[in-house]
Amino acid sequence: QVQLVESGGGLVQPGGSLRLSCAASAITFSRYAMSWYRQAPGKERELVAAITSTGGSTNYADSVKGRFTISRDNDKNTVYLQMNSLKPEDTAVYYCRGMWLMELWGKGTLVTVSS
Repeated sequence: QVQLVESGGGLVQPGGSLRLSCAASAITFSRYAMSWYRQAPGKERELVAAITSTGGSTNYADSVKGRFTISRDNDKNTVYLQMNSLKPEDTAVYYCRGMWLMELWGKGTLVTVSS
């Protein structure tokens, strides 16, 4: 079954860290450009970070530059988002997106940053 499954979300205090994972199934993962999006309550979904199919290039939203790192392991069919120095405004549902011949979305994982 073709799917993307996110994991690693949870409750963390401001200044803390989390690592999100997105595991892909039944796709040629190494062909897909991957990205992370997020959607906070009452707001539109926004791009957080993206990585090319080979991992050779990445880009980030200005709001997370220097704090978040996107990476991928094509042998494990997984893309990661390392999130450091988390802020309350990072609270959102985080979604994984894959794009090659078709667009794929995961169902999301909730990240809550609160003391």
